[in-house]
Amino acid sequence: MVLPIIIYGNPILRKKCLDVDILSCSSRKNINQLIKDMFETIHTAKGIGLAAPQIGKNIRLFILKVEETTLVAKNAKKKINNSYKEVFINARILKHYGEECKFYEGCLSIPGIMGFVNRKSHVLIEYYDHNWRKKKQIFKGICARVIQHEYDHLNGKLFIDSFSSYKKKLVKEKLIHLLKK
Repeated sequence: MVLPIIIYGNPILRKKCLDVDILSCSSRKNINQLIKDMFETIHTAKGIGLAAPQIGKNIRLFILKVEETTLVAKNAKKKINNSYKEVFINARILKHYGEECKFYEGCLSIPGIMGFVNRKSHVLIEYYDHNWRKKKQIFKGICARVIQHEYDHLNGKLFIDSFSSYKKKLVKEKLIHLLKK
């Protein structure tokens, strides 16, 4: 089932999310269905990442569905041949490292607004996958970027928080318009 995406201004987007109860069978059943719905939602919305708060759930869960994607670097287009699909439950980023990379980002919860955001090129993350197995893995490139973006959602942070004060002034009217929807 395609779920409605929460838009900027909804207070859930600014809340720190709670851990999923990984020991509860009923919780696992509900989360498994939610994951299926999230993948349908991201497919329909043509996104590459989706966090639970974006669909109104205050839990530490996000998904990635990264296919061949074009990232726009500052003054250049860079084609990334990368395909990856994963579920992250109760994720914790243990380390950000590598070079600082600036790329153009957007967000399904803040339609019509895009901007450059600096993020580290690599992350070490610990999480439970869709089979409820605990993993610790290093990600780089587009996957590292999307993980950081979605992970921020779990902590009540939005990509626009990283904008310069000048860029924030430029998008202020669009944000006000989103608040009125």
